[in-house]
Amino acid sequence: MALVKAGVVVLDCAEPEKLAEFYKGLLDAEEIDRTANRVEIRSDDGTRLAFRRDVNATPPSWPRPENSLQAHLDFLVDDLDEVERRVVGLGGRPLETKGAPGPYEERGYADPAGHSFTLRLAPSTAPKQG
Repeated sequence: MALVKAGVVVLDCAEPEKLAEFYKGLLDAEEIDRTANRVEIRSDDGTRLAFRRDVNATPPSWPRPENSLQAHLDFLVDDLDEVERRVVGLGGRPLETKGAPGPYEERGYADPAGHSFTLRLAPSTAPKQG
């Protein structure tokens, strides 16, 4: 059984709300999630993109090497510890794990080539209790 539930391309930017509006219009997409620092959209064909606030973000300079190709991947998982063991076993390394501030609902990693990605807990489908 696969541990990863879905992948989302995440673009870091200074103003995620504005970038999300652009892509919503371009892809005829709808907003499916919003937090203070992240907006996620989905198009009718299932394409999912998210935009994460980074106040120090600078525009990519492609094809120049400085600040080029700024993107990372988010993967939704049910068990962060289990998937972390698999990531490390495959040659990845933790960037921001249990020592990160705030709730431990996501963790950052680098793949063997150094590209960053995030594992996030998949939203629970169980009804809220209490």
